[in-house]
This record gives sequence, structure tokens and C-alpha cells, in this order.
Amino acid sequence: MGAYLPLAVMVLLATSFVVGSIFISLHLGPRRYNRAKLDSFECGVQPTPPPPGGGRFHVKYYVSAMLFIVFDIEIVFLYPWAVALGQLGVFAVIEMALFMLTVFIVYLYVYRRGGLDWS
Repeated sequence: MGAYLPLAVMVLLATSFVVGSIFISLHLGPRRYNRAKLDSFECGVQPTPPPPGGGRFHVKYYVSAMLFIVFDIEIVFLYPWAVALGQLGVFAVIEMALFMLTVFIVYLYVYRRGGLDWS
């Protein structure tokens, strides 16, 4: 239990700093509220009301997000494989080649369907 004492002290110190900072800013900070301070900030542009129903997004945004996830997962699998390539056998090389071929087929399918065109 003694090994966790420095961690507990650090958590207690961080918590007391956060609580103390909030307390001091609430009691010592200026209290000059006006409409401009209470309004949402959008880089100097007047905020517009949201459209009824929350608005609609094009499917292309979701497709690009899914493509990002697919290629991100590919990198997550490729990096450890590349690090341990010297210790792996032929079976791992064949499996990774099949995996990369599958991802490449997905890429070609999306490219031919126009999923990467932003015009």
C-alpha cells in the first residue's frame, strides 16, 4: 500500500489545485456580465439559429469517416506486424498480404464509386 502513497498525494494535490482555482476565480474575478459575454462565440460571426429538425448532412461525410476508420485500423494492424516481422513466419506474411489485399480491394471499390471525390 505504501507504493501508492505518492500517487494518492499527487491526486490529492491536483484535486485541491483544481478546486482552489475554481473557488478563487469565482470569488476574486470580475463580475461584469453583458450580452456579448454571455453570447456564444463563433469567430466573430453572428450565430445563426439551427435549422428545424437539426439539419441534414451529406452521406459523403459519413463515408469519409468510415474510410478513415478502415485505414486507421489497417495501420493499427500493420505497425506491430512490421515491428515483429523478423520473428514471424511465412504464415504471418501470407496472412498480412491477404489482409492488405482485402483493404486494397475496398480502396479500389470506393475509388471507382467516387467516394474520394470532393467536388
